[in-house]
Amino acid sequence: MAVCRLPSSLRPALLTGAALLVIGVGLAGCAGKSNLTTGSVRPSSAASGTMNTTDLRGAVDSIGRAYEKNPRDAATGINYASALRMNGRNAQALAVMQQVAISNPNNREVLAAYGKAQAAAGQLEQALNTILRAQTPDRPDWRLKSAEGAILDQLGRSNEARQRYREALDIQPDEPSVLSNLGMSYLLAKDLKTAETYMRAAARQPGADSSVRQNLALTVGLQGRFQEAETIARQELTSGQAEANVAYLRSMLAQQNAWKTLAANDTGNTN
Repeated sequence: MAVCRLPSSLRPALLTGAALLVIGVGLAGCAGKSNLTTGSVRPSSAASGTMNTTDLRGAVDSIGRAYEKNPRDAATGINYASALRMNGRNAQALAVMQQVAISNPNNREVLAAYGKAQAAAGQLEQALNTILRAQTPDRPDWRLKSAEGAILDQLGRSNEARQRYREALDIQPDEPSVLSNLGMSYLLAKDLKTAETYMRAAARQPGADSSVRQNLALTVGLQGRFQEAETIARQELTSGQAEANVAYLRSMLAQQNAWKTLAANDTGNTN
C-alpha cells in the first residue's frame, strides 16, 4: 500500500499542535487552531475529557470570576489561561499569563504556563526563553525538557528537539506524552513509520490517555490505513467524541486531496 506524503499545507497546523503537546507541565489545558494538544487530533471534548463547548464556556466564566477577585494567584491564573486556550482564546490567555508572571516571577509552574501561552500565540522564541528560565539544571524537569523539544520542533530544529525528548525520557522513562511528542517530531519530518513506532509505544503505556491514541490514529491514517485509524480513534471515547474525532481526522486527511488518495488505497486492509 502506498504511503501518503504529509501535505505541505497540513504541516504548519500539525507543528502548532506539537508545540502544545506537553508544555502544560502536568496542568489541564489544550487547544487552539488545529491543535494536537496533549496528543489529541482536535481541540474538542476528546481533548478535554467529557467537556463539551457549553461546559468549556461555563468553565471560562467560572474561573474568570475567581481570577477577577485575585489576579495575582498563580493557580487561578494558570487555570484561567488553560480554560481560555481550550476555547481558542490564545491572545487573552497570553495576556492573563503575562500578568500572573509579573506577580510570580520565580514560580516554575507559572513560567512554564507562560511559555505555553506564548507558544500558543505564536511567540516561539519568547516561549523558548521562558521555558529555559523555568528550568533548573540541578533539578531538571522532564515536562520542561519535552516542552522545550516541542518548541524547537516548531522552529525547525528537529535534531535538538529529539535530543530534548530523549533527555526527558532519561528522567521519566516511558512517559507517554514524551513518546508521543517524539513520534510527532518524526511525523512532521514525514518519517511516518518511525513516528508510528513511537506513537504505538506511547499508546501502550499505562498512563496513556485517549488523546495519545488520537495521534496514533492520525499517523496510521496518513499511511493509508484509514479503517485501522478509525478503529483506534473510536477507542475509549463516547460516541459523540468518537464521531467528532473521526470527522476531524477525515478533514485533515482531505487537505490537498490526501483523503481521496488514502480512500482509493484503503481496500479494507489494516496492515
